[in-house]
Amino acid sequence: MVSERAKRIPPFIVMDVLERAKTLEAEGKPIIHLEIGEPDFPTPRRIINAGIAALRHEKTHYTHSLGILPLRQEIARYYSEKYNREIFPKQNIVTLGTSPALLLILSALLDPDDEVILANPGYACYPNFVEYLGGKPVFVDVYEEDGFQLRAEAIEKKLSTRSKAIMINSPSNPTGNLLKPSVLEAIASMKPYIISDEIYHGLVYGEKEHSILEFTDHAFVLNGFSKLYAMTGWRLGYIIAPPIFVRPIQKLQQNLFICANSFVQWAGVAALKEQHPEILEMVKIYDERRKFMIQRLREIGFRIAVEPTGAFYVFANAGCFHTNSYQFAFELLERTCVAVAPGIDFGSNGEGYLRFSYANSLDHIELAMERLEKYLK
Repeated sequence: MVSERAKRIPPFIVMDVLERAKTLEAEGKPIIHLEIGEPDFPTPRRIINAGIAALRHEKTHYTHSLGILPLRQEIARYYSEKYNREIFPKQNIVTLGTSPALLLILSALLDPDDEVILANPGYACYPNFVEYLGGKPVFVDVYEEDGFQLRAEAIEKKLSTRSKAIMINSPSNPTGNLLKPSVLEAIASMKPYIISDEIYHGLVYGEKEHSILEFTDHAFVLNGFSKLYAMTGWRLGYIIAPPIFVRPIQKLQQNLFICANSFVQWAGVAALKEQHPEILEMVKIYDERRKFMIQRLREIGFRIAVEPTGAFYVFANAGCFHTNSYQFAFELLERTCVAVAPGIDFGSNGEGYLRFSYANSLDHIELAMERLEKYLK
């Protein structure tokens, strides 16, 4: 019999959209993918070369469960230099991507019925991870008129004796918005641990992103290489943890994953240590797409109260077209061959919205907007 845990976990709806889109593509339909959050650029050449060199030097065996020391040193240097906050290699745990990293953090932090404060809307998998481990997600609604900012007073109303962590994500998936420094400072002053997902750092347009470590050391940082370095398939992430949690997380890593891939870790060293002009160009192109998509979505009739300035998403209010974002997303897929993510995937307060990813070429985005405009008119 299938376990109750497996029965209860909900699907990641954006993957259901992607898989239906792939089926339609196999039938010959000209699908434009605006649903998935994956860079459409190649991994920078120096990173690829470092991975190839590691393979040629037979870096293909188990490593230390915390990760190779050169990578942990580069993570510490990178964060120390970028955010002016001293970080030590002994705080860092290298992981097989950020999803395993989050699983490790929550496993080390939560006992049954412990609570985690989450933004609504927020990344779809956060509450699923919490519930999988026996915890309880507690949601704080955020609103488009407010730039989807978490408000300290709203969080404080949700705190209880069971509150173990506050989860933040800036720049955010799905909204693309950044939390203001004043908001981060207020959250950092609260008693629970902060878990800060910083995977979209570096993908920021006209603003500056801030690490939670600039405001407190009572926090876990969750980051990786998938987004900024276009390394989704390499599966490489890391945790910066409070020292008392390093050994517990290490033991979990030893049992669940052993270690991250050896040769991939050496590619990670090159990612952090070397200069990559491709990334500067990538960010410039993302910004061009962002501006174009926002303009066209508004012209079509979608509402965007506050323009997103990070990641590669536009979370657009589609309430004037449809009240059921799930049905609407699949209707658009079937009728226009444009794949988008339904807002309900990201929480109850995401209903009425669609998430559009601009991790696709400007030509494809332009064609997608033309199809949507023609159909919706």
